Order: sequence, then C-alpha cells, then structure tokens
Amino acid sequence: MQYPNHTMKKQTSLLFTFLVLGALSSSFTLRVEAATGGNVAAWGANTTGQTTVPAGLTNATAIAAGGDHTVALKSDGTVVAFGSNDSGQTNIPAGLSGVTAIAGGNAHTVALKSDGTVVAWEYNFAGISTVPASATNVTAVAAGLNHSLALKSGGVVVAWGDNGSGQRFVPAGLTNVTAIEGVIFTAWP
Repeated sequence: MQYPNHTMKKQTSLLFTFLVLGALSSSFTLRVEAATGGNVAAWGANTTGQTTVPAGLTNATAIAAGGDHTVALKSDGTVVAFGSNDSGQTNIPAGLSGVTAIAGGNAHTVALKSDGTVVAWEYNFAGISTVPASATNVTAVAAGLNHSLALKSGGVVVAWGDNGSGQRFVPAGLTNVTAIEGVIFTAWP
C-alpha cells in the first residue's frame, strides 16, 4: 500500500491494525487511523476498549498496538493509552513528557524520551518494565509478548524481560542494527 508523501512503518500484533499519518501497523481485527491533524479513528475488535478512542484525542503522530491496549503519541510529546488496564499498562507515569516513540507489549508499554532514555510501565513479569541501566542513548524501542527492546545509537540492541524463547539473547558483537521489532503473537496456519 502506498501513501504519497508519507513514510511507512509497520508493527504487528494479533488484534490491531493501525494507520497513523501514513505509518501502518497491521494484523487481524482492529484498525486505527490518524488523519490529517492527528485525529484518531478506530474500528474492529473492541473486547477491552482498545478501539474506544478517548474523546478529544487529537494531534496523534504515532499509534502502537499492545496485547489488548492502544497507545497514542501526541505531537506535544505526551502519551495517551486506552483499552485493557488489567496490568496497569494504560496508567501513564505521572509527568511523562518529551516522548518521541512508543511501543505496546502484551501487557506493558514502553516509551522513548527525547533525551535517549526509556520508560516502561506495568506488568513487570520477568522484569519487562525494569529498564536496564545500559539502555542509554536509545534511538528506537519495541515491545514483545513479555520482553522489551531498545536500539542504541551505533546500532547496539539492548533486550530485557522474559527469555523463554531466547528473545532476550542478543548475539555478542552484534552492531550496526538499523531497526528492531517486538512480536506479541505469531501467525499460525
């Protein structure tokens, strides 16, 4: 799918498909779109309120899909989250600002701040919301089922949280990485 004058980005989870100012995130049953001006529209599965866009949500520049929650980044660097809050994943930390990127995990949320630091909150199974001290000078974040990722300047990846499938194992000496993605669910035949 092509959108003139827009950069395409893709993020996938089981329940959500998003289009935000030309940034695409796709999967099976939900679609959220931010039109010109950053207004957000959502449709599809709404089992936990993940398509119930809060009244007055405007100026969205990015949308991220969590397991059963949705996170929006506003142009002023603040974050809005809605949907399931069974693990506190939509409880935005007080005073969180200066956010430049967001990621939604299964039941946790990750934000990258303009100073290169990372904030993660709720459902701290296996330490997914405990950002390691080595996650500094970060340029991108991603969240998976029960793990989180940060891409540092210089292309080094930092991973934390559950390692049940080796998702936290970053090969020694791996550098020059240009993109990261966390997977919440994989498609099966």
